[in-house]
Amino acid sequence: MHDTNDCKQPPGHFRPVIDRRRCEGKGDCVRVCPVGVFAVGTLPPALREGLGLRARVKGFAHRWQQALLVQEPACEACGRCVGACPERAIRLERVNR
Repeated sequence: MHDTNDCKQPPGHFRPVIDRRRCEGKGDCVRVCPVGVFAVGTLPPALREGLGLRARVKGFAHRWQQALLVQEPACEACGRCVGACPERAIRLERVNR
């Protein structure tokens, strides 16, 4: 059971968006998320497409380890991930219904 005091919305109203140019896979988001939205793993090649040279070098240097969304619909918009990310690579976005 998680503490719902910080939860702002029911699941599915917001979703986290990860800036692939910034994420370094440090896992702070994994540690603070009360509902298990994130995991750290190897960024799939399809998500690497369109990244500029600087982001590709950064990704290579970090062995393409980044935050991945494994339970995106569970997000309750508590914002802990946004505040915990040292690279400021996460934001919350309203889901259009």
